[in-house]
Amino acid sequence: MSSNRFLFINGVVSPSSDTPSVSTFLESHQGAYTTTRTHNNASLILFWERHLRRLSNSATILFDSNPKLLFKPGNSMDSFSSPFTRSSRWESVIQSLVNDSMRKVLPVALKERKSGEELSITSLVSGNWEKVSEIEDGDEEEEMISRGFDVYVHVGMYVPRLFGIRENGAHLAVVGRGRDVANAKYTDWVRLRKSLEKLRPPSATELLLSNNGDQILEGCVTNVFVVCRKEHNDNSDDARRRGMHDYSTYPFEIQTAPIRDGVLPGVIRQVIIDICLSNGIPLREVAPSWSKHESWEEAFITSSLRLLQHVETIQAPSSWKLLESKSWKDVTWEEKQFKEAPGRITAFIQKEIMKKVGVEGYAIA
Repeated sequence: MSSNRFLFINGVVSPSSDTPSVSTFLESHQGAYTTTRTHNNASLILFWERHLRRLSNSATILFDSNPKLLFKPGNSMDSFSSPFTRSSRWESVIQSLVNDSMRKVLPVALKERKSGEELSITSLVSGNWEKVSEIEDGDEEEEMISRGFDVYVHVGMYVPRLFGIRENGAHLAVVGRGRDVANAKYTDWVRLRKSLEKLRPPSATELLLSNNGDQILEGCVTNVFVVCRKEHNDNSDDARRRGMHDYSTYPFEIQTAPIRDGVLPGVIRQVIIDICLSNGIPLREVAPSWSKHESWEEAFITSSLRLLQHVETIQAPSSWKLLESKSWKDVTWEEKQFKEAPGRITAFIQKEIMKKVGVEGYAIA
């Protein structure tokens, strides 16, 4: 193990003297994964129950749609005549396996944590057909499922950025097409997104995906939200006088691409939707249109490590065909700059997220 990274395989610490970075680890394994982190001096795990559900759901989606994305390479499903099939017990057993590994990982990692650091936790579920081949018809269902998977937990140290500081904003660039099997989080995408790096402008801190150069889907590792001006509203002046919290007549709406368009159902994405619903903030699940970026007032991206990060700039190619270029230098870019970053709606949602963290955080004993 390196001094600040740990890798556990089925609850046992890896004997390697040099634990790889999380990106290197994911590139070298096949399967479904999720990443979260601790909060408040490593006293809570952020939205752990939501992450567990998303992880087990991703595994079932991959098994049904493309098992090669879930199971370790080098083995063929046709090589074994095993009774191993997906069942209603999958989700509960997978979650139990991951929780069991977490109970063994956390005490070790917490001992090495330094003041000011949080734990970045990546849990990976990978199918193993060699173990599946050992399953017999008489085996109990839970035992069959347990044998069919390996559980990896990678832990690193993470120092969160402070929200509200303009210099901590994100700079985005639209560079590539959306993902396949986008409703599951899987390691193959970690390898595929490397091909987009040649088009990353030097200032860009996150890359955005679009299938046509206009509708913005998501980032490579984030979900994207844009605060847009609505069409003229006769009550807009009254709404402004009543303050930011009377959103019902406020002339803005938040837009984010719907799951059906091919985006990852991010954990924080759903938290944002829940916050908007409970506070009466207009939110429409529609892909923000770059052709209407003049109406964009604020933007932010979300992930389980960053939680919410305001956006300072977004770049897009002047022509979608330019993305066939060999390098970002060959692309003519248009840029949207946000005058107020973070904006008032972004800042309000950030506060509401932190309230939910306290309610939904998983307490570490």
